[in-house]
Amino acid sequence: MQEVFDDLYARSLRRETFEDLMDIILSRENILLAYRNIKTNSGSHTPGTDHVTIKDIGKLSPEEVVDKVRFIVAGSAHGYRPKPVRRKDIPKPNGSTRSLGIPCMWDRLVQQCIKQVMEPICEAKFSDNSYGFRPQRSVENAISRTMFLVNQAHLTQVIEFDIKGFFDNVNHPKLIRQIWAMGIHDKHLIYVIRQILKAPVKMPDGTMMFPTKGTPQGGIISPLLANIVLNELDRWIESQWQNNPVARKYSVNINDNGSENLGHGYAAMRKTGLKEMYIVRYADDFRIFCRIRSDAIRTKFAVTQWLSERLKLEVSQEKTRIVNVKRRNSEFLGFKYKLRPKGNKWVAKSHMCDKAFKKQKQELTEQAKNVARPRAGRTEREEILLYNQKVMGMQNYYCIATEISLDCGRLNRAVMTIFKNRLSTQKGGRLVRKGRELTDYEKKRYGKSEMLRYVSGSDEPIYPVGYVQHKYPMAKKRSVNQYTPQGRTEIHQDLRLDRRLMLAMMWQPLWHRSVEYADNRISLFSAQWGKCAVMGTPFEDLEDIHCHHKEPRSKGGSDAYENLVLVHDLVHRLIHAQKVETIQYYKNLLKLSAEQLAKLNKLRKLADLEEI
Repeated sequence: MQEVFDDLYARSLRRETFEDLMDIILSRENILLAYRNIKTNSGSHTPGTDHVTIKDIGKLSPEEVVDKVRFIVAGSAHGYRPKPVRRKDIPKPNGSTRSLGIPCMWDRLVQQCIKQVMEPICEAKFSDNSYGFRPQRSVENAISRTMFLVNQAHLTQVIEFDIKGFFDNVNHPKLIRQIWAMGIHDKHLIYVIRQILKAPVKMPDGTMMFPTKGTPQGGIISPLLANIVLNELDRWIESQWQNNPVARKYSVNINDNGSENLGHGYAAMRKTGLKEMYIVRYADDFRIFCRIRSDAIRTKFAVTQWLSERLKLEVSQEKTRIVNVKRRNSEFLGFKYKLRPKGNKWVAKSHMCDKAFKKQKQELTEQAKNVARPRAGRTEREEILLYNQKVMGMQNYYCIATEISLDCGRLNRAVMTIFKNRLSTQKGGRLVRKGRELTDYEKKRYGKSEMLRYVSGSDEPIYPVGYVQHKYPMAKKRSVNQYTPQGRTEIHQDLRLDRRLMLAMMWQPLWHRSVEYADNRISLFSAQWGKCAVMGTPFEDLEDIHCHHKEPRSKGGSDAYENLVLVHDLVHRLIHAQKVETIQYYKNLLKLSAEQLAKLNKLRKLADLEEI
C-alpha cells in the first residue's frame, strides 16, 4: 500500500480533491494491512459489546476477513451501521473518571481501514506545530519545541489552555465540513464517518445513549478526527504571526535544514501592533507562547472566543491561565519547567510535574509491595518483571526532563525503603548484590550502577529507579516523512529483501488457512531477511518457501508468530521425514553442515521426532 499512500499524499499537497476513496479503503491489501496493524495493539484483545476479539478474526481466512469487512461497509441494504460502543469508565488519579468508548472489533477494523487512507491526505494539510497522534511525531518533539521557544526565542509568557471535555463535545456538522475542506469529497466515506460518530453507546447499566456530538475516546479513528478539528486552530494561530503575510514582504533566507528564515519580517512586525504568538499542540492539550504579558492577555481572550464561535468548544476558565515562566512553573505533557538564571541568561530547568511524580511514586511503591508479597496467581519473578517494566517505561518517558535524576533519586529512596523492609528475614535481607547474568541490554543500561540489586531466591535484578541520565529532547527533523521515498530514508533504509518474492507471498491464495497464518508468514520473511531459517540461504522462488509449525497443529500448535518458521521446501521434508532411506536421501541432497543440522534437529525435537 505504500505507493498508494505516497500518491494520496502527493495529490493532497497539490490540493486535489478525492471522490473515490472507498475503492482504496475496501481493497484487499488495505484490509489485510489494517488487520496487521490492529493485531499488534494490546487493546485488540479487549472485546466490544459483541465479545469478539482479534483472536476470533485471526482464525478466519484472509478472503473471509476481506469479504466480511466489505459486506459490513457496503454489502447490506441499509448501509453501514456500527454496533453499539461499550462505555468503560477509567479512574483518573484525581478520583474522577474518564469515559472510554470501546467499539466492536469489526468496527475497529473498518476504522483502521479508513484511518490508513485518510491519514496521508490529512498529513499533507496538518500544521507542523501539531505533535499528537501523528506518524513520526512524539511527546519528545513537542517538549523540544517548547524548550526552544522558552530558551532560544525567549517567549516567557505561556498560556496554558484547557478545553472542557474536548472528545465529548466535538461538533459533528463542523467536523464533516472540515473533512470536506481537506479535499475528501467521497460522499460514501463521509456517510460512513457520520455513522461512526452517531454509533449508539451502551452504558455500564445496559441503557443505550445516542450521541449528537463528540467522538468516542477509544475509537481508532478518533485521534485523527481530533487533529482535523484542531488543525483549524493551529492555522489560525499561525496566521496571526508565524505565517503572517506581512513577514513575506521582506527578504526570506533559507536555513541549513531547508526551513524559511523570516527573521527580517518578524523584526519589522515587532514594531507594529501585531501580537507575537506561537502554538505547540499535542492532541487537545496545547500551549501558546507570547513575549509580553499584554499580548498574552489579549491572545487568551481571542482564542477563547474563537474556539467558542468557530469550533463550538468551551475553555475551562479555572484551568486556563497565563504563566510567567521566570516566576512560576508551567506544566505540559507531564513535565513542569521554569526559567532560572545562569550567568547572564535564563535557562529552563524541567522536572516531572507534581501530579506525575505522585502517580509514579504510588505505582512503583505498590508494585514493590507486590514483589515482596506476590498477588494470587502470580510468581515473585513475574512481579519483579512487571516492576522493571514500570521503571523502564517511566525512565524512557521522563528522561528528557533536565532534573530527572533528582526526581528519580526521590523515587528510589521511597521504593528501596519498601524493598529493604519487606524483603528482610531473620537471616538477613533478601536484597543482594549478585544474581543472574545480565542481558546485553541490561548491561548497557544498568551494568555500571552501584544501585543494582537482586532478589535472592529468584536471582532477578531490581532495576534501579535512580540510575537515569538526562537526554536532550530531539526536535522533529523536517526531512522525515513517512509518505515520500526521500523522507523514509531518514526513518529506515529499504529492506534488503526480494521485493518481488515478498509481494508474491502477499498475493498467494491460502485456502483454508487463517489470516493470522498469512500475516505471520510476511513478518517471518522480513525477520529472516528472506532466508531459510536452517540453511541461511535466500529463497529464490515462491514454491521454495514452506512455513513450518514448530509444535505441529495435530498436537495443538497454533498459527502464532512464535510457533512458525520459514524453511526451504527440501528442509521441510527432512524435518518431517521418518523413514531411514528418506532421511538419507535428503541429507545427501542438502549436504547440511554441523551447525545447520543442529538447527534442523532442534525443530525435529519440537515436533517429537528423533534427531538425525
